[in-house]
Amino acid sequence: MARTDHDTWDPATGVGMTATFGAVVRAVATNKGLLDDPFAELLVRAADVHYFTQMVENELYSDDGANSVTAGLIAVLGAYTRFLDDYLADAGRAGIRQVVLLGSGLDTRPYRLWWPHGTTVYELDQPSVIDFKTDVLVALGAELTASRRAIGVDLRQDWLAALYRVGFDAAQPTVWIAENLLVGYLPPDGQDRLLRDVTVASAPGSRFAADHIPTWNPLQLEAGRGFVDRWRQFGLDIDLAELIYQGEYRHVPANLADRGWQTVEFKVADLFATIGMANRWRGGRKGDAITPAYVTATR
Repeated sequence: MARTDHDTWDPATGVGMTATFGAVVRAVATNKGLLDDPFAELLVRAADVHYFTQMVENELYSDDGANSVTAGLIAVLGAYTRFLDDYLADAGRAGIRQVVLLGSGLDTRPYRLWWPHGTTVYELDQPSVIDFKTDVLVALGAELTASRRAIGVDLRQDWLAALYRVGFDAAQPTVWIAENLLVGYLPPDGQDRLLRDVTVASAPGSRFAADHIPTWNPLQLEAGRGFVDRWRQFGLDIDLAELIYQGEYRHVPANLADRGWQTVEFKVADLFATIGMANRWRGGRKGDAITPAYVTATR
């Protein structure tokens, strides 16, 4: 998900590019054996952005100098997707049958993951993203592995009311995923409202996972501009200021703890270690400085 004011799918807008890049990450991770997402590359091709298609076809994510920022970002995002897939599987084994993906992008978890019988997965994102993804998957004949309820809604608006309208049950434990969302894609007050609403709708036993950036530091801004500048070199007209909100954000773990959640904080090196790939993270201190922080929480 990205900050956006567009209502129609256009891969040349911020929301289109960030959603498609997420599919690139999953396609690359699938090619490397980290994930199994048979739809990711097909979604990239359907979006029809030449640079992104070439990233998958020509392995432009390899660790050579000019692509090191992109390669590092893809590695981190792919590892986090794998972590969240495992996190969701663990929640399912623990008996949770209600899942909410906040800012689901072009991910296809209701189609590509194992789900216990009776699981309902709610996907929330911009209407253009939901419609594009649904249309492509229907055309592909993709089969669901859980009950899917897709909601086209701007998360800066009253998304919780939309969630209730399609059958969400706040009396049942829920696992919430905010993947690549709390990193500046919502304004500070909007992010606070989202965490408040998540808490209101969470029964005891609910779980939550997110990556987050309290405030973009100079190193993160430099890396972000370098990343976006590379997109611009390949003809994608985008600016970092169009993707993220600037401002002071309340620390997500503290915010959740104040609302009654038990939280666990970890960094990118812990992320790779958790999925059994500790030797794949070589970012060092600079890598720690430019990557998000991570949190899981239990209600």
